[in-house]
Amino acid sequence: MEPIIHDVFEHDTGTWQYVVADPSTLIAAIIDPVLDYDRTTQGLTTCTADSLLALVKEKGYKVDWILETHVHADHLTAASYLQRRLAREQGYSPSVAIGKRIGQVQRFFGKRYGVPEEQYGVVFDHLLDDDEKFDIGDLQAIAMHLPGHTPDHMGYKIGDNVFCGDSVFHADIGTARCDFPGGSADSLFSSGRRLLSLPDHVKIWTGHDYPPQGRSSPKAYMTVHEHREQNKHLKDGITAEEFVAMRNERDATLAAPRMLHQSLQINIRGGRLPTPTEEGHRMLRLPLDLKGPEW
Repeated sequence: MEPIIHDVFEHDTGTWQYVVADPSTLIAAIIDPVLDYDRTTQGLTTCTADSLLALVKEKGYKVDWILETHVHADHLTAASYLQRRLAREQGYSPSVAIGKRIGQVQRFFGKRYGVPEEQYGVVFDHLLDDDEKFDIGDLQAIAMHLPGHTPDHMGYKIGDNVFCGDSVFHADIGTARCDFPGGSADSLFSSGRRLLSLPDHVKIWTGHDYPPQGRSSPKAYMTVHEHREQNKHLKDGITAEEFVAMRNERDATLAAPRMLHQSLQINIRGGRLPTPTEEGHRMLRLPLDLKGPEW
């Protein structure tokens, strides 16, 4: 049995969000939801997440899972907001789940940004083991460890579909960067080839799309067969050595994601906001990028 899949594109950060539902029970999972953030005003809004809630309500779904593929560095997760809203609206709380290696990522960035451990220590309801099986209604899902972009990165195989997060992109983009702490081009090549070793008809649903010139609209998935023939970084015939050299050279030229610091501080908390100060403000820390020799 194959799931019902709703792909919802968030244009500001180029993020694909997914609602994946069992057609027989209407039990669903939400994958990688986005919280709207305005860098100019520091404003947080929930329009994108509310559109997911409206979709769930319209279709009559009950959400059992909110699945994160990893700690994102380019958008803020709406997982905590959705969990609270769904707990009220459907009478029980969905589990927010992520890969079991999340602790090492939380500790690293918690120390970097001065986030107290009590604000990230127990913020996810379920830490998924490699190849762990879990149910979405009558559907069986499998958690696939796909390291490379980050060390904790997970994909989710549901029927003949894999929601691969930020590992493999559209064929004309190739793959994700590997220069974040714990990232590894060698690991990403292995993860990519693991995905491309699946049967040809399996659909790989990506976490982002940034359509280049010549392609007018974002595309949520391509088949394994299409990637093996067309993916500019991973197609058949490209060796591990060629991939690693290309990925490392390209990553050295990339600018930091524009929401890097805000995203990491919220996302290691599972989408929960910082504890208010005595004055009632919720604060994030932003490191200064000092230019010139005088500093």
